[in-house]
Order: sequence, then C-alpha cells, then structure tokens
Amino acid sequence: MTAPVIGLALGGGVARGWAHIGVLRALEEAGIRPDIVAGTSIGAVVGGCYTAGKLDPLEEWARRLNRLRMIGYMDFKVRQPGLIGGKRLARELRANLGDLTIGSLDRPFISVATDINTGHEVWLREGRLVEAVRASYALPGIFPPLMVNGRSLVDGALVNPVPVSVCLAMGATMVIAVNLNADLVGRARVPGTSFQRATGFDVMDYLKNRNGNGAANGDAHSNGNGNSRFGFQTVLSKIFGRTTDMPSVFGVMTSSLGIILDRLTRSRLAGDPPDIHIAPRLGHIGLMEFDRAEEMIDLGYQATKQSIPDIFDARQLLE
Repeated sequence: MTAPVIGLALGGGVARGWAHIGVLRALEEAGIRPDIVAGTSIGAVVGGCYTAGKLDPLEEWARRLNRLRMIGYMDFKVRQPGLIGGKRLARELRANLGDLTIGSLDRPFISVATDINTGHEVWLREGRLVEAVRASYALPGIFPPLMVNGRSLVDGALVNPVPVSVCLAMGATMVIAVNLNADLVGRARVPGTSFQRATGFDVMDYLKNRNGNGAANGDAHSNGNGNSRFGFQTVLSKIFGRTTDMPSVFGVMTSSLGIILDRLTRSRLAGDPPDIHIAPRLGHIGLMEFDRAEEMIDLGYQATKQSIPDIFDARQLLE
C-alpha cells in the first residue's frame, strides 16, 4: 500500500488566519504531516513559517499582539500605492525567516499571489520565502504591490482564496483545505454594534486615548481658536472614522473584501472540492482583529479536532 500525498491548502482571511495555527497544532497532535503546503495571503504567512520550522515564534508573536502593537507596525504612507508601507512588518518577518529560500524547505511550499497588471494567478515556488509571503498578503489599497521577478504582485486571495487547485497540480492525492470564509457574510454585524466594529479596527479610538485628550502625536497644531488645522488625525478620521450606522472608507473596503472572499471561495471550492474541508466558525471576528489570536487559534484547533476521524478515513481509503 502507498500512503497518499497529503496537500494542505491554507486559505486567506486577513486576521482570521491565526486560526491556521490551531489547525496545524491539531494536525501535529494527530501525527498528520502534510507533504505539500500551499497558502494564500495570511495562509501563506502561517504556511511559510510552518514549513520553515518557525511556527512557535509566529504563534508567540501573534498571542502578544494587542491594538497598541498593531498600530506600531503600521507605517502610514501618503501618495503611495498602499495606505501602509509594510516595512515594519517586513522587518519582523526577516527577523524570523532571514534569507531562507523556498527551495531550502523540507517540503514543497507554494505562495499564491496575483499579478496586478494582468490579473493572472501567480504561484511562487522559488526565491526568498519572505518575498513570497509578502507578495501573497499585499492587500490592494492597504499594502503596496511587491515587485517579484519583474511582476507587480498583490494579495492572492483575489484569484484563489483557498488554493486546493495548487496542491492538486503539485501532486497531492489528498487535499485538506482550511476555509476561513465559511460564515463571513452576514455574521459580523451584531445588533447594537457599529459597522466599524465589524471590521475589528478603529484607529480613531486608539488616537483619542493615546494622549487622553483626543489629540494624537503628529496631528496639526491649534490655530488659536481651539480648532485644529488639517493634519494627520484629520486624514485618518476620513479613512477610519465612523458613526454608529455609517461605515468609514476602511469599513467599506473590508466588508467588500469579505463579500469577494465568500463568493470566490464558494466558486473555487465547487470546481476543486477538497477531500477534507475544515471551516472554523469565525464570522463573529472582524477581518482586522489581529489581537484576538488566542481565540482564533483555539477555534482552528477545535474545528480540526472534529475533522481528524474524517482525515484518517480518507487517508485509509486512498492507501
């Protein structure tokens, strides 16, 4: 008997991707070792660190994240193709992954990105691991495109949110897919909460509390009559500010992304159904709530534990 070649497809889902850590912990605990790992967006981040043997530092870093630290990693840019430069996050990745190349990993790893000029799906299977991961999570409008091998690349979730097809093309005979978008649409809006809360990110609350007086460092100075001139906080308020019922620009962007991910994921999984479909219930967690890692890791772990018997059954049938 020949054991099946197991492919693991880790899907995109922005902050909800921390659930992938729990998925991998449950698979490890059950003695299930994927032979091929493919990741999209945050799935590429977690999958890349996992195949590089750096899952422990990633989990430790994720569990330490709070809203103050999140803001610290955001190097806001003006007149750039992305709101956030991404250099601070890139430094964090390089500190853990160094100059590792994909070819040096102990099993095939593929990071999925999108060519912003052609719309083509791009599979990054060689080169520096950090670059491949950064290209896959370069969410348009938030991070600038990353130039890799002469191509301007952005988030792979635009074309392939859960890369089952990649695992199959790379030779997997059994695919475990982790879908973070199963209950994305319609669940995040809770009665009595704001639209902005549904995204899980309100930078204005942070700015107002930072100095205790509603002003943020770097904002414009007063003009003498108690009014602030156009400055940093004013710009951010236009992007992130909201009322109870009206979304901000950022709220519209993230909610629109949720709709795209939901619809495209359904379409791609219908065309390339996995053998095992793991779908943690994450709809109540905002797309930008990176500070809820502990909860998401546990949800990913529990969802995978429930799927372990099915994984063993599928593997036995394919042997």
